[in-house]
Amino acid sequence: MSEEILMNITPMESRVALVENGVLQEIYIERACSRGIVGNIYKGKVVRVLPGMQAAFVDIGLERAAFIHASEIAPRNEKDSDDQSERPIVELVHEGQSLVVQVTKDPLGTKGARLTTHISIPARYLVLMPHNNHVGISLRIEDAEERERLRKLVEEGMKDDGEDEKGGFILRTAAEGITEAEVKADILFLRRLWQTIEETVKESSAPSTIYEDLPLHLRTMRDLVDPDIEKIRIDSKETFNKVSKFVKKLVPQVDGRVEYYPGERPIFDLFGVEDEINKALSRKVQLKSGGYLIIDQTEAMTTIDVNTGAFVGHRNLEETIFKTNLEASVAIARQLRLRNLGGIIIIDFIDMEDTEHQRQVLRTYEKALEKDHAKTNITGVSELGLVEMTRKRTRESLENVLCESCPTCDGRGTLKTAETVCYEIFREILRAVRAYDSQSYTVLASEPVVDRLLDEESSNVADLEEFIQKPIRFQVEPMYSQEQFDVVLV
Repeated sequence: MSEEILMNITPMESRVALVENGVLQEIYIERACSRGIVGNIYKGKVVRVLPGMQAAFVDIGLERAAFIHASEIAPRNEKDSDDQSERPIVELVHEGQSLVVQVTKDPLGTKGARLTTHISIPARYLVLMPHNNHVGISLRIEDAEERERLRKLVEEGMKDDGEDEKGGFILRTAAEGITEAEVKADILFLRRLWQTIEETVKESSAPSTIYEDLPLHLRTMRDLVDPDIEKIRIDSKETFNKVSKFVKKLVPQVDGRVEYYPGERPIFDLFGVEDEINKALSRKVQLKSGGYLIIDQTEAMTTIDVNTGAFVGHRNLEETIFKTNLEASVAIARQLRLRNLGGIIIIDFIDMEDTEHQRQVLRTYEKALEKDHAKTNITGVSELGLVEMTRKRTRESLENVLCESCPTCDGRGTLKTAETVCYEIFREILRAVRAYDSQSYTVLASEPVVDRLLDEESSNVADLEEFIQKPIRFQVEPMYSQEQFDVVLV
């Protein structure tokens, strides 16, 4: 499989695209005026404790207070760790208390950031957990011998670094096959970084920023680059130089794969990324067979409906449905990554009578999700034949980053018809007649509404004028939306 990373960098915005076999799979966007804060460490101040929710609000210097649950508050000493989940929030924190916290979820919509005191600091191969002496290994490293080798390397590296040094480590997926020297270098780097953070905490007052994660282009090199990546193309010379220095120091094995793209044609246009981003904002996703998906994103959950559309198959209905569902399962996995959809996701595959077909579609879907960097959990098929799953959400979806609610329909996706607005106008005129004494009435409305009032509704307008014994005039307001109108007393 051919994989490439494309970076489009401007002073206002950085965009990173992960492309597999020429098809866009993931897109990351970071704007200078609104950088993501996941991974940042703050010294915060508890501003409100909520015993009923087992949670607290913490001021970390943002517009909205952040949220922390009792389960995310680390015990003050190890003997408290066993009964931590049972202890009420009022025993763990109090208003006015200072807390060193890390952001686990960006502010989403009207919700503040999510926090934890279980700090974790990633490097290329290891993640340092300062308050835990445990050594963990990514589940994606499946070879038992390799897992044991890596565990021993980290344990020996921790001893060499000093018995008095505390903190455990998690080996990332990228650690597979690394050498002892690389392990020790990561351990040393992370311990020094944590020491610097501790010193900054002592010197700072709450609320204040203690540590900020790397910018997007460097996070990409740390988190996304693996042996399968063939090329990393960057269209900014300045960013290319920064990435090259970072790579030589921390990811030397991919040094020769980083390229500067000086072409006149925008890099995202060249690889068709812009078109794919625009398609990812559409509600409808067309499948190659002629079938299609309908994706609806709401605050509570995301629903995905699979339809056969124009695909009629060659054998029978069951075979047509099976092939459509198989194709849809791969397409849905890609759309989740591309749109960065998180939270609860409900998928309505076309009903299949054959249980073997159901099993194969679910297996295909699970296999397609293995490439996903976000943690997913499928609960299986419900009694109604729906596939229920969750996908970890740490940042805003692509739609929320690039779009805003339509001011005309207020995010509903539908407008009242011109006929409905006409009848609302009639009712408003009757209210005005009862409340005020006026010689005539002027209705200000959009062109489709006025056109209907003067055409299809003209007889109703005449009847209303006769009933109220007052003339009614109509005026088109070009700036009014279809639902807007005013009744002016003259």
